Amino acid sequence: MVTSRRPEPDLLAVAARYAADPAGWPVPLRFDPDQRWYACLDARPDHEVWALSWLPGQGTDLHDHGGASGAFLVVAGVLTEETVGGGRLRARRLAAGAGRRFGPSHVHVVSNRGDQPAVSVHVYRPALRRMTHYQLVDGLLRAAEVAVAGVAW
Repeated sequence: MVTSRRPEPDLLAVAARYAADPAGWPVPLRFDPDQRWYACLDARPDHEVWALSWLPGQGTDLHDHGGASGAFLVVAGVLTEETVGGGRLRARRLAAGAGRRFGPSHVHVVSNRGDQPAVSVHVYRPALRRMTHYQLVDGLLRAAEVAVAGVAW
């Protein structure tokens, strides 16, 4: 018996579709002066879509996505992504319209180092259920905390 499976969607293309129409999001975009704002835009069996807003100086800790693959696209502003390479963090600047895909073992920091607000759309497959936060100590990643969906976000 031959079973046909629908091809999995390209996560960056999914992010681009949502990024193209912020007015159509099911929740209005907002900016929180105290912390990064985020909201789930869509949860499907094969992926989950989130919007995030970043005021200058806001960012994440060094973290993974609990085994989920993903992609994110900068909708407005500029974000800096730092990934671990050679025992240190390496920065990559992503302006509006830029994005990237990542696999299930990806660890990074994302922040708004600019002087203008930023907005991004993130897509994960499967849905986020946990994230491990890390510290980089003597060039090695050390798990610091595991955050669980429904508790931490």
